[in-house]
Amino acid sequence: MGDPGPPSATPDPPPPEDDRWVLLPASEVRGADAPKVFHWEDLQQELARLWSLSAALQAARDRKAHLAARLEPALEARRAFLQQDNELAEMRQRLQEHGDHIGDLKMRTKKLSENVDDRREQLCIKIRTLSVASETLGAARGKLEEAKKLLSGENGHGRLKNLEQKLRMRQQHMITQVAQTYPVRPLDEQSPDDKAVLTSNNIKTSNAESMLSNGSQNRSLAILGLQLSKLSVKKIGYFSDKTEFQKSATVLGYAAHAVSLIASYLNVPLRYALRFGGSRSYVLDHASSVEPSSITSVVSSVPLSTSMRTTEFPLFFDGQESTRSAYAIFLLNKDIEQLLNYVGAESLGPRHVLANLKQLTTIIQSQQYISS
Repeated sequence: MGDPGPPSATPDPPPPEDDRWVLLPASEVRGADAPKVFHWEDLQQELARLWSLSAALQAARDRKAHLAARLEPALEARRAFLQQDNELAEMRQRLQEHGDHIGDLKMRTKKLSENVDDRREQLCIKIRTLSVASETLGAARGKLEEAKKLLSGENGHGRLKNLEQKLRMRQQHMITQVAQTYPVRPLDEQSPDDKAVLTSNNIKTSNAESMLSNGSQNRSLAILGLQLSKLSVKKIGYFSDKTEFQKSATVLGYAAHAVSLIASYLNVPLRYALRFGGSRSYVLDHASSVEPSSITSVVSSVPLSTSMRTTEFPLFFDGQESTRSAYAIFLLNKDIEQLLNYVGAESLGPRHVLANLKQLTTIIQSQQYISS
């Protein structure tokens, strides 16, 4: 390399200011590991080029700072705009949700309005129904008041009660006379006249009818001093003692007459009518007999012809089968049971004719019968 020539006319760069130059380590300098070598004659030109580049870089930095200063308000405005845009988006979302909620409320309000209209119609119908019912109730109350006035008047319920009480008193008086005419008493309470009528056969009868009195004590009953004996089922023979049968027939005649009188005084039609004849009385049983009109009527499902047949059963044993007489006594007891049921009492049993008759007369002669 020759000696360098005279320096060119390019002015030397001004000495760098201390605040613009920074010392960096070689490791941070780009290309420090492979430095570029220039010839001396090209050094001035290269330095001039670097200085011009440095001046251009400084101008670019100034321009950058100026642009940054100008862009900062725009960025601030942009950030504010983005924040407002986000807030606006949230407000729009909340507005949409609020609109959807309002839509649901409108649908529910519409349904409720329809339900209210339906209920209003139903209430109108119910109000009209209640109005009609109120008018009907008012008319019924008016009729009830009129009925009360009629009942409380001279010809009302009180008068009916008085008439019924008088009727029961009259019935009681008449049936008391029947009970005195045909008294049913225990054997130990019979009058002296009735006791004189009794024979040794009456006292020795072991199968006589009895009733319960004073707890567990059995007391035999008699009507006018005569007892009702339980007879054998066999047919009465010619050589039999007919005294017991005549006495039983007399007792049954007395009972039948008393029952027929009591039934007529109480105005009760007996289920089994009585044909009174003293000791030759009968009980009538209206039994139905079914007779087919023809043989083909059963096959063709035609109703059978039915006719009523009346059968008489004797209340005595003389010359009669005891089975028919026993059935007659049973029917007589059923009549007494019918009268007991009429006065609100129960029968003591199917074999207690005199006991049931005494219970019937006792109930009718009581004060409770008149008050009921």
